[in-house]
Formats: sequence, C-alpha cells, structure tokens
Amino acid sequence: MKKIAVIYKSKYGTTKQYAEWIAKALEASLFESSKIKPSQLSNYDIIVYGGGLYASGILGVKLVTENPCKSLIVFTVGLADPDSTDYSEILNRNFTQKLLQKVRVFHLRGGIDYKKLGFIHKSMMALLIKFKVEKIPKEERTADNELMLETYGDKIDFTNEETIKPLIDYVRTL
Repeated sequence: MKKIAVIYKSKYGTTKQYAEWIAKALEASLFESSKIKPSQLSNYDIIVYGGGLYASGILGVKLVTENPCKSLIVFTVGLADPDSTDYSEILNRNFTQKLLQKVRVFHLRGGIDYKKLGFIHKSMMALLIKFKVEKIPKEERTADNELMLETYGDKIDFTNEETIKPLIDYVRTL
C-alpha cells in the first residue's frame, strides 16, 4: 500500500475542509503545511497538496514546488466555478513547465464569508468589485460576475464533498 500525505494551507477554512475529506477517503496522513518539514515529503509515495487561490497564487504551494515529491497531486480551492474558469495563467505562475508535465491539478470550489476576511482580502475584493466587475457591461457579465455582485458582503459556500471524487479516483490509480 502506498504511503499518502494530504497537506494543505488554508486561510479561511474551505481548503482545510477539502483536505480533511480527501485524507479520510484515502486513509492518508493529514498535515497543515506549517506542521511538515520539506525533508519529510520524501517519506511519502504520494503527496496531495491543497491551497486556496489568492491573486493568481496558490497559497503555500512552494512547499511542494521547491521540494521533490515522488508523486504530486495539487488541488486548488477558489470562489470561481471550475467548470467555466481558465486556470492556465495561475498554473503557469505557480509551476515550471517541467513540473506541470508531472503534476496533476484539480480545481475545487470554496466559499467566502466577507465578515471573516482580513483587511487586505476585504480591500482586494472591494477593489475587484468596484473597478472591475461593476465596469463589465451587464450583457457581457459571466454567471460568476453576477454571483459576485449579488453576494458581495455576504457569506456563500460552494464546498461539496462529492467534487473530490475525481481526485480520489485518480490517486487510487497510482
């Protein structure tokens, strides 16, 4: 049986929730990223790393991109709908082309609670709404744009345990 570690970095909790579900389904060890040393990564046959998406970055992903892993699977958690979002820019910013050829990436949908956002994230969201989303002509807005405007300032949660199934199935084939 392969030794699996699920490692995550979560700011507001949705990535942690997905990591817990994944670790349970795979009967894997679970670590918050600050609780595992880079040298420990080589103790595992498979590393599943999860990080939230923030300003085109994957939170904490350098742990696994700058340290060798035998087999690496990454999951991202963001507010946008994975079925209609192009993640190529984010992937190219966070992975070398060589690593992108070896890593398998899954995108999951999280949530947001504006009341829990820190000052910087709250400010970034306000700027995004005011200077980008509101400026898009109504007929050109995507469903995600409309949802962002409708729910701004509220709490919305898209986490869904069923959406980890493709990741779980993939890991089981390794």
